[in-house]
Amino acid sequence: MPRGRPGTPRPARVTDREQACFEAGIKLGGLFHQFVGTPVSPRTARSLARAMEKAVSLQPYVTEVHVFLDPRRGPRSGTGRFGYRYLTGEMIRAEVSVQVRGVAVRARLAYREDLRYPLMEVLPGAPRRGAPSGGPTRSR
Repeated sequence: MPRGRPGTPRPARVTDREQACFEAGIKLGGLFHQFVGTPVSPRTARSLARAMEKAVSLQPYVTEVHVFLDPRRGPRSGTGRFGYRYLTGEMIRAEVSVQVRGVAVRARLAYREDLRYPLMEVLPGAPRRGAPSGGPTRSR
């Protein structure tokens, strides 16, 4: 339909901050859904976290990403050298910074014990250099 006709919906105008928040959510959602179910152990957690960071860092608008994995959480599969866990939402803590047309936003994915759910949230303030604290495995 041509624009301007009566009854024609117009696209919503979105601020650069709203677009940056949306982009951050897309990045964290993609990270979560792409990697959940991946086998992980204390020996492989660091390299898996780095691979997750590198994958997300390829996406548009990303300026920084940090992933922390706690492979001690969740049920164990197998024993001995065949023992590992599948990556679950409760193991992941990730932060992403994105910038859209000069507007920077920082967002986090972290498991909330009180909700028993991995929750994404936009963090207050401007993105900061360096990784957030938390989780035994961190990668830069």
